[in-house]
Amino acid sequence: MIQPLYALVFGEVVLILVLLFRTPLRKPLLLLLDRFKQGRGPVVASTAGGTLIVVMASLLYNISSIRGRSEEGGAVSPTDQVILAYQLLEASLLGFALFLGLMIDRIHYYIKEVRMLRKHLEAVKKKDKKSEDVKGQKEAVEEEDED
Repeated sequence: MIQPLYALVFGEVVLILVLLFRTPLRKPLLLLLDRFKQGRGPVVASTAGGTLIVVMASLLYNISSIRGRSEEGGAVSPTDQVILAYQLLEASLLGFALFLGLMIDRIHYYIKEVRMLRKHLEAVKKKDKKSEDVKGQKEAVEEEDED
């Protein structure tokens, strides 16, 4: 189970890097994330996230039981040490994967918010420029009338 977790973590890191920097892949990725967040996407994502959390909780319980056995017996067997290290690695990778998934979600949300704010700002600038042009024309007409 270690290899798929490494692939998941590295894949999420690549997605974060593509989202953070302006690359040609950023726009299609944003469109893909937008489509994923519509329809059944959020249900599937929450189900998968919940499953990963349950698996992580199980791993943490196994880790605590192995540590409890080592504290009761005094000496830790080599088998328990190997199992403990393996499960610690799995739990760490699952935790990183969940955290990076949350980061991808938040980065996507903030990018969408920045886009909306920029569009709104451009619309306000255009409206302000038009009102200044109309105001300038009225002042020019008034000056001509006075002469």
